[in-house]
Amino acid sequence: MRKGRAGTAAAGVTLALLLTLPSQPAGAAPFATREVLSSGLVLLTAERPALPIVTVRVLVRAGSLHEPADLPGLANLTAVLLPQGTARRTALEVSETIDFVGGTLKAEGGQDVATVTLTLLKRDLTTGLDLLADLLRSPAFPEEEIRRKVQQLKGAIAQKAEDAGTVAAEAFAGALYGAHPYGRPVEGTAESLPAITRQHLVDFHARLYVPNNTLIAVAGDVTAAEVLALFGKAFGDWPARPVQAPSLPPVASPPTRVVRRIDRELTQANIVVGHVGYPRRSPDHYALSVLNYILGGGGFTSRLVHSIREERGWAYDVHSRFSPGLEAGPFAVTLQTKNETAGEAVREVLAQLRRIRQDGITAEELQDAQAFLTGSFPLRYDTNAEVAALLTQMELHGLGMDFPARYPDLIRALTRGEINRVARQYLDPDRSVVVVVGKQAKIALPF
Repeated sequence: MRKGRAGTAAAGVTLALLLTLPSQPAGAAPFATREVLSSGLVLLTAERPALPIVTVRVLVRAGSLHEPADLPGLANLTAVLLPQGTARRTALEVSETIDFVGGTLKAEGGQDVATVTLTLLKRDLTTGLDLLADLLRSPAFPEEEIRRKVQQLKGAIAQKAEDAGTVAAEAFAGALYGAHPYGRPVEGTAESLPAITRQHLVDFHARLYVPNNTLIAVAGDVTAAEVLALFGKAFGDWPARPVQAPSLPPVASPPTRVVRRIDRELTQANIVVGHVGYPRRSPDHYALSVLNYILGGGGFTSRLVHSIREERGWAYDVHSRFSPGLEAGPFAVTLQTKNETAGEAVREVLAQLRRIRQDGITAEELQDAQAFLTGSFPLRYDTNAEVAALLTQMELHGLGMDFPARYPDLIRALTRGEINRVARQYLDPDRSVVVVVGKQAKIALPF
């Protein structure tokens, strides 16, 4: 990635990107611009002047991937505490500033990144950027706010423990990923959170919250020139520092099937079946998107829905999903069914995986999937927030700034042979993790 070498921090490399979404008419202005400040901060701007509203989405490579293994929840706690006071503002003053301009502000942690999203009127953008720079660069991490947020998160963790679907999902991730960060809850645990000190937060922030580790996307009633000037002023003197990539254990599916049974007094069993998938940068992503649509991601048209819901009536909802990230994310099939039919439902899920892996897909299935994925693509990025999120993901995963223009052709160019290849390569029912949460005395699994 080239960085700007102009004399001021605000000066950067301006790349006008021919990023025309499929719905954009020929000859229209570029969809977005990309700027790289001399500090390494990446600015992505999509000009959308229809309404006087601007969304700013900040993405920092500071997710749970980057936290110490013995302090689960540190990354998320750092992120959610950003609005809870700075060197210049108390938590109340931060809240009052946002309320005064009628804006919204949200900070949250994730597996790969931490995210801060700000939405406000164009006229208040200068005020919003001053606040945003303060949050990112100078969080105070007040002790009282740390204690309050830890208690709040512990309450949320306790509440999640009562939800069978969440219990199943977390058991699945833990069994699949083991010591890898993808195997633990982003928010940490009731035991780990109290062990996180203010100094841990300060050190984590100092290590990762730097401009050369940050992406900012702006979508709305603003020009690229305005963004460059405003962000250059707000962030231009933010000093860069070297960032060390995390040392992570390898990601791989277990060598044999793993079964986790969790006994709960429930009439419906919660089931998750799956294995390790792929990272988002994989060139097979598009073929796997088509495959997943046919298998279980296409609603009523998918094979799993037809088999398990329509033909057998075992579940109201069943779906499959690949969730790729910076690392190889999971592939999972999820459903709820009566305890008495849980075993047969698991058997049928595995049978469908084997069938599509061995026999492949039909020409009609491919055509239907391609039509849906290309036709629905523009509708997924209709708001400023969605466009800003798209831009940060494009940059994060190295998709190329022409991704929206290329996406329909990437999908249309896929052949049955390519879909069948990725089915054989990425689906492995015999190395699946199977998690069943329910009344185990009534559940007869097929193994």
